[in-house]
Amino acid sequence: MADWTFPKGDLMKGKRGLIMGVANDKSIAWGIAQQLAAQGADIAFTYQGEALERRVRPLIESIGMNTMISADVTNDAEMDTAFAQLKEKYGTIDFLVHAIAFAGKEELQGSFVANTTREGFRRAMDISVFSFVDASRRASEIMNPGGSIVSMTYLGAERVVPSYNVMGVAKAGLEAATRYAARDLGQKGIRVNAISAGPMRTLAMAGIKGGKTLMSTGRDWSLLKEDTSMEGVAGCALYLLSPLGRSITGEVVHVDAGFHIVGVPDLQDGAAGA
Repeated sequence: MADWTFPKGDLMKGKRGLIMGVANDKSIAWGIAQQLAAQGADIAFTYQGEALERRVRPLIESIGMNTMISADVTNDAEMDTAFAQLKEKYGTIDFLVHAIAFAGKEELQGSFVANTTREGFRRAMDISVFSFVDASRRASEIMNPGGSIVSMTYLGAERVVPSYNVMGVAKAGLEAATRYAARDLGQKGIRVNAISAGPMRTLAMAGIKGGKTLMSTGRDWSLLKEDTSMEGVAGCALYLLSPLGRSITGEVVHVDAGFHIVGVPDLQDGAAGA
């Protein structure tokens, strides 16, 4: 199991919520789950398929949780059942973490224009964007005032990243959806934000051609000269999901060691731009 360090406390004591998207012990969603649990949160998790349940259940049990709910985000009937079960379990919730995205591997390489198919585009938008809109609507119906929703995005939504292709377009849609959801749900006292994490060793990154290069470039060009840390991403999620994040909504928060603000990298260590 990945070795991360998360501060303990009671910032989320009495808070209940749902995390969607834990795939294994390298998942960003899993890092966030560990941090929330360390701060006293009670968490339910969704999964799709028996194989994923078998892989994830030992993880959630290791942090003292036991609620797993089957949820195929492309199936309305299954989502109806999933959120009915969530309501039966908790009555009301305080947070939602959406960390679900998908694009076909063949579309995450080479030319965006040449390799993106109609069906692939629809699938990427459905799973990566509409599922967030749908889950946010359903969660908001049982979410307490002061609740918070967080989604996961990446810099490829704002800038061209080799091989990110249709997923970059989907993430751009997700960021726009975050802002519109923040507008609508703000009337209920619910905050909606996105975290733009730098490249990390996750299952999603493994599916992108050139993923290792993205990671090394992200480290070498970043202002802190370091990889994006799970502790940093999970800490940002805690901040946004907890009372510490009050008055913050509609934002895309970058957690990438400062990589996103670099226009042209220094050509050598210690060299200042002219």
